[in-house]
Amino acid sequence: MKQIIGAITLVVPDYDAAIAFYVGKLGFDLIEDTRLTDTKRWVLVAPKGSTESRLLLAQADGKAQEAAIGNQAGGRVFLFLNTDDFDRDHAAMSASGVEFLEKPRSESYGKVAVFRDPFGNQWDLIQHV
Repeated sequence: MKQIIGAITLVVPDYDAAIAFYVGKLGFDLIEDTRLTDTKRWVLVAPKGSTESRLLLAQADGKAQEAAIGNQAGGRVFLFLNTDDFDRDHAAMSASGVEFLEKPRSESYGKVAVFRDPFGNQWDLIQHV
């Protein structure tokens, strides 16, 4: 038996702003953008080369969801973007204006640096050894 996590919901303030960041700055693929109602869309994005895991970008609906934007992991790194070439991706992301919170560092598990999306979520860009 094989199971995968197909999508993780990421609450964002605005669909188009989220697409602009994840697709425009991080270079993710826009897998789907389907209007469901006047206020809801089904928006899936995925890193280049990813065939299984995706992010469902969900525009906040109400004060409780708005309060969760950027703090879905309680202030910890929330998501981990694995790469096969840290230096290439770090340079491209930096050039496109992605905000890194630290300089790249080497750890026993690989090369890593924390970045933040414009909504406050912290990510690790990581190349495992």
